[in-house]
Formats: sequence, structure tokens, C-alpha cells
Amino acid sequence: MDLSLTETQELLKRGVEEFIERETPLSSVVSLQQSERGYSDAIWRTAAEVGWLGMLTPEAYGGSGSSFMDAAVVFQALGAGAIPGPLLSSGVIAPLVIEALGTEAQREQYLPALARGELVATFALTEPEWGWGVDRVQLRAEASGDGYRLNGTKLFVYDAHAADVLLVAARTSEGVRVFVVPATAAGVEVRRLEGLFSAECQVRLTGVQVPASAMLGRTDGGGTAAALEAALLRATPILCAYQVGGAQTAFELSVDYSRRRRQFGQPIGRFQHVQNHIVQLVNHLDGARWTTYEALWKLDAGKPGVEVSAHLAKVCASEGFVHAVNYAHEVHAGVGVMHEYGLTLFTRLSRSLYFALGDPKWHRQRLAALLPDHELSEVA
Repeated sequence: MDLSLTETQELLKRGVEEFIERETPLSSVVSLQQSERGYSDAIWRTAAEVGWLGMLTPEAYGGSGSSFMDAAVVFQALGAGAIPGPLLSSGVIAPLVIEALGTEAQREQYLPALARGELVATFALTEPEWGWGVDRVQLRAEASGDGYRLNGTKLFVYDAHAADVLLVAARTSEGVRVFVVPATAAGVEVRRLEGLFSAECQVRLTGVQVPASAMLGRTDGGGTAAALEAALLRATPILCAYQVGGAQTAFELSVDYSRRRRQFGQPIGRFQHVQNHIVQLVNHLDGARWTTYEALWKLDAGKPGVEVSAHLAKVCASEGFVHAVNYAHEVHAGVGVMHEYGLTLFTRLSRSLYFALGDPKWHRQRLAALLPDHELSEVA
């Protein structure tokens, strides 16, 4: 099993990295984070034009139908640049959810527009006091007239402030369903959460009326929860690749700084304690990278054990990104906390994405449920 990138994937990765370095250096991203919108419209248009937003969308619906590894290569490079915007929300998670749950008419309605960047969508799952997972959804969707009325609150909804539509997971009398809710619908209130990564929002729905056609799939269709969980599991390694990219930049910033910063007449990179910080950073980076690549390989090759690998990758990528940034701060000391330097972009991003699509504790619990008892005893 060779998990290394192919020559074509290496070229793709370098192309994205060169574009980011030229068009959106870290200094520009720092300014974007402080803006009201939070991301660049020019970058968004480019992402649509070159096909980044439609990589996981089948060709029949206007995408390129790329492999998961190819998409991950692009998103790893985007993560390395801490590029903000609804790229993951609208370019990965939303298309996978709609493809998995939607009727043919709904796929034809939404997927091409998402791939072209003409429509921005985000997925709203988590709620106050309830935790992760489809089974924890409590927001109610009550039958009302010829449609449904939604009431409840969603937390940590990425990019909701920029979305045209919200894919809202809600509990009906038949179980969990997903509704396409216009962000401008009466009763929808979006508030950005201060102190976290600028993309996170709270969404409150108060008596939001939607037609029956807003529900993805047929109203009598079974298996929605399982299909939704499978779609989110497929999106998880792409998110992990974005985290790997961020950890990679934390490493590169640390190595570069350790060579430039001089103390006692020599670069600080010659000091054993600084070297130890960088070695620990690399350990976490490599753990995140290779578990992510294994999950992607299994997805593309149709290998068994995708669930185990995806959950493990999210554990390693979430924790690895946080630890990598922490060790980067140890190398940089006071310089690292200067906002204009850029390392704090990855500090905030690592904390924010730690919980996206489930925190490590939740993924460990899912791993425990999947692994046989004898394997768990061997791990213990």
C-alpha cells in the first residue's frame, strides 16, 4: 500500500499552493479575517472557475467527479493557506449530503449551482446541549399545512453568514430529515460567534415555514439518518486534509523561524529544546497526514474499513493540528502571538475545526462501537 501522492497530484498541489502564495498570502488572510464578509469574492470565483467547488460532484450534475484524494490535495493546499470562505461547507459537505439524500430533481436543481459557485450552502447539524451525531438532532420540524414548520437552534454552523441556503437537520415524526431552508426566510436569524473562527455561526429558526419540497428525498423514504451519516463520513477525510495543510504550514513557519532567529550568536534551531519542539510537531503532523491518506485511499479504492479509518483520521487530524500549532508557538515564543505574523490564524483554525463533524471524543466512541472486542483489548 503506497499512500504517497502521485506525480499528477503533486503537480496539482503545487499549482494550488503557488496560486495561494501569489494571490492570498498570510498577510491578506489576516485582513480578510477582520473583514465583515470574512473571505475573498475573487478567491471564491476562482475556486468555481477552476472546478474546486465541483470536484466531488458527478459530471452528470456539472462537477468533475474527481477522486477523494484529488479533492483532498486541493483542500490540503487551501488549509495550508488558511483560506477562509465556504469552500468546505459548500464545495464538499453540501454536495455530498444532497447527492446522498436528494431526489433526482433536487440534485439537478442544486448540485450544478453549487459546483458553479452560484449557490452557497452550509449544513446545520449540532445543537445546544445535545452533542454530535445525527442521532442527537432535536430541532423539530412539525407538519404544517402543505409543508413543515421548523423551530430550534443550531450551533457552530460554518459559513452560515455567507450562505444562500441552509441544509437543516431536523426531527420529524418519521425520524431525522434534512430541509433546504433559504437563509433569508422569515424566522431565520444568523449570528456570528465572536471569539471563535470567523466562519462559525449560531442559527435560530423560529416558526420557519418551508414547503414539503424543501425536504431532501421523499417524505416516506426510510434510511435518511444512515445515508446522512455515510455522507458526513465521506466528507470527514477532506476536512482532515484541510487540517493537515494547516499543520504543515505551522511546521514550515517553525522551521523557517528557527533558522532565522539568532540567540547567543547562533540560530535557535541548533538548540536541542527547540529541535524537540519541532520533532514533536512533525510527529503530530505525520500522524494526521497518514491516517487521513489511508482513509482517502480506502474511499477511492472501495476498501473495507472506511468507517474505522475515517474516524481515526479525524481523531489524529483534530488533535494533531492543535498540538502542532501549540509546538509552533513554543518555537516562536512571543512572535507567534503577533496577529500580523499569521500563526494565530492557524491557532484559531485548529481550535475551531477540532469540533467540526464531531470532536475526537465522539469519534473515539464510534471507533469503540466498530472495533471487535478482541481488537479493543489489544489496543488497551
